[in-house]
Amino acid sequence: MNLMTGLLGLGGHLGGWRHKDAWSDNVMNLDHAIYTAQTAERGLFDLLFLADGNAVRQMDKLALFAANSPSDRPAVFEPITLMTAVAQYTKYVGLLSTATTTYDEPYSLARRYASLDHLSKGRACWNIVTTSYPDDSLNFSRTEHVAKDARYERANEFVEICKGLWDSWAEDAFIQNKATGQFLDPTRVHTLNHKGKHFKVKGPLNVARMPQGYPVLFTAGQSEDGRELAARHADCLFAVTNTIETGKKFYADVKGRLDKYGRKPESMRIIPGCAVYVGRTTAEAEELYEELQSLIAPELGVPYLSKLCETDMSKYPLDGPMPALGKEVLGIASFRNEIVEMAKRDKLTVRQTYERVLPSMGHVTMKGSVKQVCDEIEAWYTEKACDGFNINTPVMPRSLDDFVELVIPELQRRGLFRKTYEGKTLRQRMGLPTSINPHFSKPSMAAE
Repeated sequence: MNLMTGLLGLGGHLGGWRHKDAWSDNVMNLDHAIYTAQTAERGLFDLLFLADGNAVRQMDKLALFAANSPSDRPAVFEPITLMTAVAQYTKYVGLLSTATTTYDEPYSLARRYASLDHLSKGRACWNIVTTSYPDDSLNFSRTEHVAKDARYERANEFVEICKGLWDSWAEDAFIQNKATGQFLDPTRVHTLNHKGKHFKVKGPLNVARMPQGYPVLFTAGQSEDGRELAARHADCLFAVTNTIETGKKFYADVKGRLDKYGRKPESMRIIPGCAVYVGRTTAEAEELYEELQSLIAPELGVPYLSKLCETDMSKYPLDGPMPALGKEVLGIASFRNEIVEMAKRDKLTVRQTYERVLPSMGHVTMKGSVKQVCDEIEAWYTEKACDGFNINTPVMPRSLDDFVELVIPELQRRGLFRKTYEGKTLRQRMGLPTSINPHFSKPSMAAE
């Protein structure tokens, strides 16, 4: 299976930063990021993930909020900059960061990720988003957010352009022949000349062919448009599924869409989020969980549930039933829909809903001894509800240390996880196909 985790110094639980075992001084701390990256690499993780946004959000809650995503925090590193720094302290772990197709340009984004891939020797990954937070638009000379259908239409064109730019140069284009004085072969470059509905991009990209061809491409959309974007472009898809049953349905649906794009099921990995509360005993795990739950007051729980549900939950009684909510929202609908369905199924109040949701941020929660956690991980994987997990670590660095020292050896013993890194690039280590440049099938004659 594939495992990844966040590059999050604050930890994944909403109260994790307040725990006695948590790091202090978490604002833009490079040392914490380096420790996280090196620990994940010691545990042979596939990837590190850094979410991102383009605004200071929840301005009225800044005194309270320390959410599990950097997109909710008022002070965070620009992702490519941080990943480039982390790359210098690691050798194998993949470097995944979020970038938007709605408020960026294909050429500059393609250049940044290509540069990261070279600087990390083939470990760059792009989480493709269309931006879910409407007020991000206000930082990009707009008065309102772009409509959802237009965002996805633009996203498809955006990704196609990036792929075209990454195909600008043949692998052997830069000859650098000292004897003849020829630096490059001008027949080994392709000019894109893209003219579409949203963009006009000439090219070529001023970065040589990447070690991976393309970065590993992630998407996160769970809607119909999101699933189609994933089936067309994504190597990996974040899933918002909190039961094996919903995971299996989602897995089968998305994998079933790949054939029409000429892709095989194994060419995409489906990776749900998973909050892990593991202990050397069940009691130890329960103690950590309850300690963290006690740090979530209604003043924090209700606003954050409101954020996940795209609805002001403060207008509903705290100990009254969780209300039914419509499915269409301007931002992310996947979390909202999963939460509403769970609350309806289990007859939860508003308070019980945020107490259930916030420990995992809407994803599956696995809690208990090493055996209990690994049994559940194995069940999800073997029953084809996922291809791996994005591990949410509630308290940093304790939770990541415990996962690496306790869970990883047991997964290895069961034959579910690697015992060493293999392959030169992240794509090779994950078993994902490396893209073929369609413009240059034969080697350069100038190099002979």
